[in-house]
Amino acid sequence: MDIKDIQNLIKFVSKAEVAEVSIKQEDIEIKIKTLHSVPAQAGVQQVYVPPMPAAQAPTIPAAPVEPAAAPAAVDEDANLVTVKSPMIGTFYRAAGPGKEPFVQVGDSIAPGKVLCIVEAMKLFNEIEAEVSGKIVKILVDDATPVEYDQPLFLVDPA
Repeated sequence: MDIKDIQNLIKFVSKAEVAEVSIKQEDIEIKIKTLHSVPAQAGVQQVYVPPMPAAQAPTIPAAPVEPAAAPAAVDEDANLVTVKSPMIGTFYRAAGPGKEPFVQVGDSIAPGKVLCIVEAMKLFNEIEAEVSGKIVKILVDDATPVEYDQPLFLVDPA
């Protein structure tokens, strides 16, 4: 189980309004407890999940997509792709102080290109592009804290 699977599980549990989830896989045990509890009138449903083979990565059902509020007008950012932070941490545009930023506005990118670094608990995680295109806007200042799923870049995939 990698960090993205754990982050997706946390996000899913918080949206599902479940009070507690516990998962055991060989030498890994994960317990997630939320602060909110299930409403008193709601019934509790238990679900049996069979153990997964060690080689298979866990699959987490996608959260349902909620329709957005009625859009007033189509804005110019509608065709842009948003690159979001996969974790909580500190955003860095370059590999170190005084070094060139990984990308600038106007730079062309391709999948796998490093866009920035997010430091979380003294681990420096390179955030790579998942789409091809051109950097239109950098939404976060260097060396500032970012939240999970916070927009970092706008990319024009054209």
